[in-house]
Order: sequence, then C-alpha cells, then structure tokens
Amino acid sequence: MKADIHPTYNTVVFQDISSDFSFLTRSTMSSKETIKWEDGEEYPLIKVEISSHSHPFFTGKQKIVDTAGRVDKFRRRYAK
Repeated sequence: MKADIHPTYNTVVFQDISSDFSFLTRSTMSSKETIKWEDGEEYPLIKVEISSHSHPFFTGKQKIVDTAGRVDKFRRRYAK
C-alpha cells in the first residue's frame, strides 16, 4: 500500500438527532464538534437524521400506504 494516501481512521460518536440515540464506532469522518462519552473520553460527534434506531424498517413500524385503493383497482382490473 502507498503511504499517506489513506484518510485517518478514528473513533467517533454518531448521534441520531430524531431519537437521541448515540453509538461509538470507528470512521474516516471527522467533526469539530465533540462529545464526552461514557468512558470519560472526548470524541468527535457526527449528527445524523436517521439511524437503525429510528428507521421504520428496523423498528418494525413500517406502513404500507395504499393511496386511493390502487391495489384494489389493480386486482379488479386484472382479475379476469
């Protein structure tokens, strides 16, 4: 591998702002904003709008929206 061409790989905290859920992981992303983690250390803070803690697919609160009965219309039309 070539030296000095890869981004730095540091420990960072990702915070889901919609559910106030945070997790510590490693990433190449960086931020000027920091947060004090449970272990007493300060880490860069990356704020995200959605994570596995708030995404409908992972929480099981996913809804299928049937606008104006389109599924029923389709079934009636092609039931013959």
